[in-house]
Amino acid sequence: MAKLTKAQREWRPGMPKKRRSTKVMFASTVLLLEGFVAFFATLAVFGLRRSELSPVLILSVGIGLSVVLVLACAVLSKPWGVGLGWLLQLVLILAGFVEPMMFLVGALFALAWWYGIRTGIRLDREAAQRAREQAEWEAAHSDGAHDEGAGQNP
Repeated sequence: MAKLTKAQREWRPGMPKKRRSTKVMFASTVLLLEGFVAFFATLAVFGLRRSELSPVLILSVGIGLSVVLVLACAVLSKPWGVGLGWLLQLVLILAGFVEPMMFLVGALFALAWWYGIRTGIRLDREAAQRAREQAEWEAAHSDGAHDEGAGQNP
């Protein structure tokens, strides 16, 4: 049998499910897409410039960048995760010095990154406010919850 995670071991019936961050989901999506783009850009640079640059250098740097972009998704919930994402946006834009089209592609992805982070923070804030209001309402109306069906006969 597979080893249980800490969250699975500590789970008890009736425990509320922890809400996933929308900001982290949006940012992960952007980074994952950038990882694919970086990989295909690596193949394009390899095909176009392998006589100018070392093929080993092209492939190792490009595939390494792709892997780092994908692995960065795992640290987005850490306080420094979004900062790492911004650094990777800059690296993708600077890839334009090797393949000029990457200036445009990197800038568009940086815009998508900014929008995803900004919108995710707003949605997370709204969801937290909604959860607080729901908890307050449930606390205020919990006294009659057990008596709702008591007076009804089918």
